[in-house]
This record gives sequence, structure tokens and C-alpha cells, in this order.
Amino acid sequence: MKPEWLPEIIRLNMFIIDGHNLLYAICKIEEDAKTLSETALCRVLGTYLRLTGEKAEIVFDGTGPPDKSGFDGISNLEVLFAALGTDADTAIEDKIKANTAPKGLTIVSSDRRLQQAAHARRAMAIKSEAFWVEVQKQLSRKRGPREPSAKRQGLSESETEQWLKVFGIEQ
Repeated sequence: MKPEWLPEIIRLNMFIIDGHNLLYAICKIEEDAKTLSETALCRVLGTYLRLTGEKAEIVFDGTGPPDKSGFDGISNLEVLFAALGTDADTAIEDKIKANTAPKGLTIVSSDRRLQQAAHARRAMAIKSEAFWVEVQKQLSRKRGPREPSAKRQGLSESETEQWLKVFGIEQ
């Protein structure tokens, strides 16, 4: 039995995304996405992850562009390249096998091999097309109005004095 004082552990879902598989799926879904770059995709995913509070790793085949600075500063997303001599699928399979809490993983790929590897470790698997639809749905949701800055700054001195007078509080 767990002690009362022990806080609940909040476990966020961790996505591992097959980068080129997702890019291919997006191009099938959206005509104007044919020119979507790896960097642009990662920026969109970073926005989605920041909104949902989740974290992800995206793995691309190859070594990637020589200048990887375009991937810097993307919220909640680690961008990886499989390197020469291997591919993203193998790198993702290795990540699934090495993970100590695979039930907290969601593998994003339409590749049967990766879906089977996920299911073998009781991780979730979602096809790239379905994931992209969810990303687009989340990004298109209307957000509530932004909090006014005055809420964080508090009342000015004159406003405070005015309210004190209204409530009959002497200073």
C-alpha cells in the first residue's frame, strides 16, 4: 500500500515518430504538402507537442542536412537521424526494445514492422495518417482568449485606493 503523502506520478505519453513515414503520409493526404521539409514538419510537431504537453522523438533516415541548426529550439521534440549504415525503422525498433516503460510509448508509423514491434512490447502504435489528422485537429482548435496582462501585474496604486474607498477600508 502506498503512503498517503506519496504524490501520484504523472506520466505523459512519449511519441516516437518515424519521420519520413510521416512526411510520406502527409503528402498523400495534403496536395500542397509536397514541399514540406523535415524542419518545417518538426516545427509543426513542436507546436502540437507544446499545446498538448507531450514529448516526442522523431527519427529520420540518413544523416540529415549538414546544418542542423534549423532543428534547434523546437519545443518538446528531439530530432534524430539514423546515420549511415542503418535506417530509422531499425533505430526506432532499438528504442522500443530498450525502453523500460514501453506502455508509455506511442509509435507513430504506418510501417507494419514498427507496429508489430510496438505491440510486442505493449506500446501503442498509431498510423501516420491518423496521427497527422489529430495534429491538424489540435492545431486548428480555437483557443480561449489570452489572459490580460493586468491580471498578472495587479492593480495600480490609484485603483487599489479606489477599491479600498468603495469597501470602506481605511489605510
